[in-house]
Amino acid sequence: MKKGRDAQPLSRIEWVHRDDLHANSYNPNKVAKPELELLKVSILEDGWTQPIVARPNGEIVDGFHRWTVSADPRLYAMTDGFVPVVRLEPPATGDQMLSTIRHNRARGEHGVLPMADIVRRLIDEEGLTPEQVMTRCGMEKEEVTRLYDRGGMTERGTQGKEGFSRGWVPS
Repeated sequence: MKKGRDAQPLSRIEWVHRDDLHANSYNPNKVAKPELELLKVSILEDGWTQPIVARPNGEIVDGFHRWTVSADPRLYAMTDGFVPVVRLEPPATGDQMLSTIRHNRARGEHGVLPMADIVRRLIDEEGLTPEQVMTRCGMEKEEVTRLYDRGGMTERGTQGKEGFSRGWVPS
C-alpha cells in the first residue's frame, strides 16, 4: 500500500448505484435478522457512515450487509439507490478473499465452514502457503491447520461410503 492520505482508498469514495454492485461468492460472514434491522435503523438515523468496499467490477469485498439493506425502500429513498463505495484493486482472486477475511475478522464473527472453504481454496487453488495465510489473515498456525482440515471433511468423510448418512454433511 502506498503512503500518504491521497493514496488511501478512503480518499476516493464515490457514490455508486446499488444495482452496479454484486455479492462475492466467498463471504463467510452471516448476520441475523435482528442485526440487519438494527443496521437499517443505524443508517436511517445516522446516515451512511461506512462505505462499501468493492472491486472495479462491482464485486463487494466488504459491506455486503450494508448493500443488502440499501434495498429497503426507506434507505433507497435517502440517496436514490446510491451507496458510498471505496474501490480496491488487488490483482488476484486470492488477494480479494484475503481482503474480505481481514475486514470480517476485524469486526468479529464469521462462519466456520465457509471460512474453512476459503482457507482450503487459498492454499490449494491460489498457491498460498499456510504461513502466508497466517500472516495475511491474522491467524495462528493451529487455526489455519484446523480450518484447512475442516474444509475437506465432507470429501474425506464420504469418499467410498455408499449409503452414508446425509445428516452428517455440514450445512
